[in-house]
Amino acid sequence: MARLIRTEKEVEGRYEEVWLVVEEDALEQWPAGPREIVGRPATRIDGLERARGEAVYTADLKLPGMLHTAVLRSPYAHARVARIDLAPALALPGVHAAIGPGELDVLVEECGFQGVAVAAVCADTYAQARAALAAIEVDFEQLEVLIDPDEAVARGELIGEPRVRERGDLERGLAEADVVVTGEYRTQVVLHNSMETHQAVVQWLGDSLEVYISTQYIWGVRDEVSSSLGLPPDKVRVVCHYMGGGFGSKNEAGDFTFIAIELAKRTHRPVRCALTRREENLASGNRNATIQRLTIGARADGTLTALGGDYVNATGWGGWSSPVEGPMQMLYACENVKTTTWAAKINQPPMKAFRAPGFVEGTFGLESLLDVLAAKLDIDPLELRRHNYATNDAADGRPYSSKNLLECYRRAEPHWERRHEVRARSTETVKRGVGMASQIWYGGGGPPSYAWVRVGADGRATVVTAMQDIGTGTRTAMAQIAAEELGIPLAHVTVSLGDSARGPFASISAGSSTTPSMGPAVRAAAADARRQIEEIAEQRGTPDAPLGEIVGLLEDAQILGKGGRGPNPTGMQVLTFGVQVAEVAVDVETGEIWVDRIAAVHDVGRVINPLGASSQIEGGIIQGIGHTLSEHRLHDPRTGQILTTSLDAYKLPTFADVPEIVSELIDEPDMQLTNLGSKGLGEPPIVPVAAAISNAIRDATGAEVHELPISREEMLRALRAAALKEKVGAPAGI
Repeated sequence: MARLIRTEKEVEGRYEEVWLVVEEDALEQWPAGPREIVGRPATRIDGLERARGEAVYTADLKLPGMLHTAVLRSPYAHARVARIDLAPALALPGVHAAIGPGELDVLVEECGFQGVAVAAVCADTYAQARAALAAIEVDFEQLEVLIDPDEAVARGELIGEPRVRERGDLERGLAEADVVVTGEYRTQVVLHNSMETHQAVVQWLGDSLEVYISTQYIWGVRDEVSSSLGLPPDKVRVVCHYMGGGFGSKNEAGDFTFIAIELAKRTHRPVRCALTRREENLASGNRNATIQRLTIGARADGTLTALGGDYVNATGWGGWSSPVEGPMQMLYACENVKTTTWAAKINQPPMKAFRAPGFVEGTFGLESLLDVLAAKLDIDPLELRRHNYATNDAADGRPYSSKNLLECYRRAEPHWERRHEVRARSTETVKRGVGMASQIWYGGGGPPSYAWVRVGADGRATVVTAMQDIGTGTRTAMAQIAAEELGIPLAHVTVSLGDSARGPFASISAGSSTTPSMGPAVRAAAADARRQIEEIAEQRGTPDAPLGEIVGLLEDAQILGKGGRGPNPTGMQVLTFGVQVAEVAVDVETGEIWVDRIAAVHDVGRVINPLGASSQIEGGIIQGIGHTLSEHRLHDPRTGQILTTSLDAYKLPTFADVPEIVSELIDEPDMQLTNLGSKGLGEPPIVPVAAAISNAIRDATGAEVHELPISREEMLRALRAAALKEKVGAPAGI
């Protein structure tokens, strides 16, 4: 029997309550450990399609009669459109329509950042659209530019109210401390750089709209578009069969989608609107810069007595304030904690979620300063973390649904013990060291999500759900779950996804939530189909017959199983945990840094596909290395204009930057979480990377790094500061 309940859903640390229809007959979890298919390595079921170029991405789509769009974007960080004339563009060959400010909500007169959309034209070819764009006559009135986030906070130029989170008494905790350490840490703006740029192809079919889009949330785009246009949701079909990367930047429809929709409506033709690579640097979102002013107090035995943080998110012209204070609030047991977080509204492109938003930045500051504390107390950094282990949610007292961080620490010990050998390989100019950092993040997912499983007379099954595989391999994981539950080979399962008109509702692929949100629904649907097959077998008097023999009688009839994702455990906090150990080498003469090895141990519940999981860990670590050592979107501090406008100027990591990566997963199901006990792994691997590398640099050289990226200039500055500190402090130590 179905019942209606009110439950909680979390995505990237933001909670909402949702209504949910659940079935009474919940499945028991499978026993822990690898099974016949689940828990065993599986290559991607769509791997060959991708490798051979057969997979059709939004970027590959070519509809008959399709027009191409070019968008006029503000060249200034803060300006107002004083005059604009679209007539010269409309007069050019091949141009079908042009729109400007006031004709569409996403086209604006006041431009709060370089790259905001002002006007758009569509033409038979993209070259014609670009030529028409250049013909538009436009005059801008430049306005005052506010760039400095501290100044924005001082002026009260904020996005939302400051976020204050407090428990206990910070001042009392500091007074009780034997040692107090402070530090200011800064992180930079980094870009998602999805290989498939943000884009949509749209067409009107009568009063219905089809949107083909590179997205992380098919149903979110459907709702956003239908709400904006005043259309019934079922009049909007959203399709994304394959998707070339998003990392958090493709959770929404975007200006490009609404531009294409309006131009398609005016021209009665399909329209593509795709960001160029240069536009990606301006208008696709970013991980915002942060300023973190932190304080830690502790007793002589290492017990934390106080944690304090003042955080400034340089959020940009829009977006939301990421939970940069999250690690300080949640990671360790401490009675006295106070954090204040400001979201500075400045004339820079708006932030968007980027793979564990806030926690990557906040972990860098917290875990770096914790190692400073360990040095002052002469306590082993790993032991300091163990000593302050939290047995329940430190922020609100809720018990964890599961937590195996101590086991992660235990398994990390052999990697941590390598530090003696690594240090011994140092030379006069190249110093080597080992550092570590802990990880906490969300990843429990949540309802609602639904799936169907169709079984035909040939004994093969199709999983049907309108989810999206954003490149993380969840299509394969869903096939494994269905095959395991049905007891059929993995090769006998196909997965139909990516189309809101061809399957039931599915969750967003963000916040490490796809597998923990979708997997339980797929298993429930497969179990429903299996029950029906077992009933048929009982009726035939052959309860032990193979599935293929039973369904062979169906001919054109089919078995259709349906399933939904149940609620998260009431009154519990569902989180992921882990630890990483980094080995680095630093040339103290040039400031060059090499990351030689990173060992990662993570606790994310049941592992569905160990091969896919290890790939997620490797990808997160590589992206984290880029964030730590090289990636940085630069802007002119006077005008606010973006200086890194191409991949020539923005240094992504290459194969030459990839270290040895050793990964290990605890693989213990969360017994409180759904019928699978699986959590998400998309984001945890990137969280501790910067802090582990920073701590390894400190171990190697004694230099404290306070700013990302750790360029050669920053490394040399830190080395000079360490040398000066040692020189000044030498007499006292004699």
